[in-house]
Amino acid sequence: MSLTAQRTTPTYGAILLRGLLAGLIAGLLAGGFAFAFGERNVDAAIAIEEAAAHADGATAGDDHHGEDALVSREGQKGGLILATALYGVAMGGLLATAYALLRRRLRTSDARASLGLAGAALLGLVLVPFVKYPPNPPAVGDPATINQRTISYVSIVVIGLVAVWAAVVAARSLNADAQEWLRATAAVGAFLLVVTVGYVLLPSIDEVPDTFPPSLLWDFRISSLGTQVTLWTGLGLAFTGLLSRLTARSAAARGKTESVPV
Repeated sequence: MSLTAQRTTPTYGAILLRGLLAGLIAGLLAGGFAFAFGERNVDAAIAIEEAAAHADGATAGDDHHGEDALVSREGQKGGLILATALYGVAMGGLLATAYALLRRRLRTSDARASLGLAGAALLGLVLVPFVKYPPNPPAVGDPATINQRTISYVSIVVIGLVAVWAAVVAARSLNADAQEWLRATAAVGAFLLVVTVGYVLLPSIDEVPDTFPPSLLWDFRISSLGTQVTLWTGLGLAFTGLLSRLTARSAAARGKTESVPV
């Protein structure tokens, strides 16, 4: 008799811990990217917003140009990396939970499963919403429409996740002997169908003033997208690396227990 009954497969707690650690690493990387490439765009947009506010106040003959912000720009910059780190930890926990629940149903290696889940999250949570509702810098957006914009954005995030799910279902619904190109075609078709319907049904929102510099607008949007891509790429790679080490350790432990008689 051997100790094969001993539990040597990774537990959810071990997987979750590595997901949280991977999320912290990815969040710090994303925060560094945002600080290096995005903050200058935010500063430029805030300067435009303040100039417009001062101009409106001068036109109205108002000597009060508004109260100071509750958090200074220095404080905001200092909290940027902390915020992205916390967000990364949260996303890492969700990725680890999704992996733990779905790993036996994905019918693929651990590395491909973890990278695939991170890629699917990047596609559904980031890229699909970005095309429909790209982020806007300060000085862009009507405060009166914030509720509508929030509901629309949450809706497109849900649609992005549904589109990814539809792609997986379409690919797996074919016969087991179906060729890979057929599965890929079915997945892409289902994904595009759901996304297209969502884009058509949801309202278009364009509140960018004609006087706002187009180059600044797109620099802000590209840096925002780059931050998200850095986060999810780093999260997928870090989680896969940590998971591979955990799996190798579990396999080694399993080999030792099988070789020890009792």
